[in-house]
Amino acid sequence: MKYKPGERVRHPGRPEWGVGEVTKVELITRDGMPDRRVWIRFPGEGTKTVLSSVAGLELVEEAEVSGADGGTMLDRQSSHETGWLGEIAKSKPEDAMTSLPDRATDPFMPPRARLEFIYSLYRFNRNGGSLIEWAIAQSGLDDPMSRFNRHELEQFFDRWSWERDRALARTIEECRKAGDPIDILLKQAPPAAKRGLKKAAPAR
Repeated sequence: MKYKPGERVRHPGRPEWGVGEVTKVELITRDGMPDRRVWIRFPGEGTKTVLSSVAGLELVEEAEVSGADGGTMLDRQSSHETGWLGEIAKSKPEDAMTSLPDRATDPFMPPRARLEFIYSLYRFNRNGGSLIEWAIAQSGLDDPMSRFNRHELEQFFDRWSWERDRALARTIEECRKAGDPIDILLKQAPPAAKRGLKKAAPAR
């Protein structure tokens, strides 16, 4: 199937990613057959690159998109006639920039799976390009520096990382209360997660 930038798609193998927007399409040859490499920006997940023949992307009708709750500021901008600046009046940008992805706090998601997802959030830090990568994933903006300066992004990240540490501590406590043996999982925690846990739950 051909895809065009601007189209909305869903990855059937990754429903938790939600509805994403195609940002770039490249025609390639794979195993002697034509294929397409597709770049898609997903709310809260950032940009993913998939092969059209493997992913089996599903096109999403505009009506379905407009009826869904946007996960990023960009989604909210496209779903309100007043645009993003009008949306700021109802939802402060710092609220959107400092909130965790739903999967980090979803009560219907098993605590162990939630814990593994929270671990993945520790790939971000406030240094260099990692801060920009985080801002792109968090806001959905191709260039967050067009809206925020570096100091603002660092402040947002510090608040977000504190929320991340608190979510980690709460989820570990849930696992323990549920009797889930997570000792091995705790040993596999990224170094940044271990440091975050000490800040959020110093007694442990």
